[in-house]
Amino acid sequence: MTSTAKTTEHGLSKFHRLLVDQVRHEFTAAQQYIALAAWFDDRDLPQLARVFYRQSLEERDHAMMIVRFLLDSDVPVTIPQTDEIKNDFAEPRDLVALALRQEREVTEQFHLLAKAAREEADYTGEQFLQWFLKEQTEEVAKMSTLLAVVDRSDGNFFDVETFVARDMPDESGDPTAPETAGPSVS
Repeated sequence: MTSTAKTTEHGLSKFHRLLVDQVRHEFTAAQQYIALAAWFDDRDLPQLARVFYRQSLEERDHAMMIVRFLLDSDVPVTIPQTDEIKNDFAEPRDLVALALRQEREVTEQFHLLAKAAREEADYTGEQFLQWFLKEQTEEVAKMSTLLAVVDRSDGNFFDVETFVARDMPDESGDPTAPETAGPSVS
């Protein structure tokens, strides 16, 4: 391994074990976003559907960035199953609230990863995580704003659709993003 971190009884440092687990979290987030997008798509809310389909692609790329880093670090990679995906919702607000909770959870996971990398003096791992920490700040802000707009819409999702179309365009790829394993979809 290229890391300076001590290994556990399983041969991986705590940081690398957490990073391997993060692959599952990222693929779970990607699948959850597809479920949200399909829900909106089925209810003829194409702008909200577009946002969540795009989020799914981004989460998939995040997983593949981690896979690339693990492969480059000589850490064995096994692609995991995802956690359970929620598909049934009572109100459109519930979907956006779930997305915000999910982004906050992922942010906390990356904070724990950064802490583990620092504690193990894995400077390469710590540097790798900086982009994700910046990205999570943006993702939480985006979902917080979307939830606020949903709440202010008072149930008029045509107004939400107009906001999304006007103020949430598809973003082009970030040239500072880590490389993915295989081609990137964003």
